[in-house]
Amino acid sequence: MSVLDSIIEGVREDLAARRKPLAQLQEAMDKAAPVRDPLEKLLQNELSVIAEVKRSSPSKGALATIADPASLAEQYENAGASVISVLTERRRFGGSLDDLDAVRSRVNIPILRKDFMVDEYQFFEARAHGADVVLLIVAALSKSQLNDFHQLAEGLHMRALVEVHTHDEMERALEISPRIVGVNSRNLKTLDVDASAFAQLLPLIPKDVVRVAESGISKRSEVEFAQNNGATAILVGEALVRAANPELAMRELLGTDRISS
Repeated sequence: MSVLDSIIEGVREDLAARRKPLAQLQEAMDKAAPVRDPLEKLLQNELSVIAEVKRSSPSKGALATIADPASLAEQYENAGASVISVLTERRRFGGSLDDLDAVRSRVNIPILRKDFMVDEYQFFEARAHGADVVLLIVAALSKSQLNDFHQLAEGLHMRALVEVHTHDEMERALEISPRIVGVNSRNLKTLDVDASAFAQLLPLIPKDVVRVAESGISKRSEVEFAQNNGATAILVGEALVRAANPELAMRELLGTDRISS
């Protein structure tokens, strides 16, 4: 079993334990904060930041305690992040829907629920907790699931970050005409990082699509490499949560005159 398969197995088990009637989620959706669409700003900015609230990862283990995820998210917003990514997967990443609720209550910019979306229920759940964007990992979904889940997210007025790792996955992703595509340089089956994925895959994404570089970005030269290969946004977690001053860390990654808001 690959790392990705193992994570998804745990996600399904945890989902089964917390699943509620859809009618209850509908009530919560009716009361949820209005959707904040990140697309226009992400398309306009020369380089946007999706800043991540992440306590741990399968590859690195514990990263940061993050006792107050909302406070960290506020620092990201103050530093110019365009989107806050909140990990809600519990077993490998130490996240929760409580983290999503806390962040939603304190920031005014869009929030990405970063989890392994493998069941329709999770999309209604994401909207009920105030998410504006969800993650669709092509490697984790069949062709029909990818298409159906993308349509479901759009139907709930959320955007989807469609994540790819290979040329084959890129072809499948582009078939659904996504508006935001992420190239993850970390192979989720082996956890190895190969930045050449940015050079190979980012140029294949149409110019009218937000092009996100994910994983393996911890210093300015890596940001420049991603941007030189076509990235219009970067998703950064580890480098920020481990920093003593996350706002300063973000500015060092981008250069003080390159902050996007």
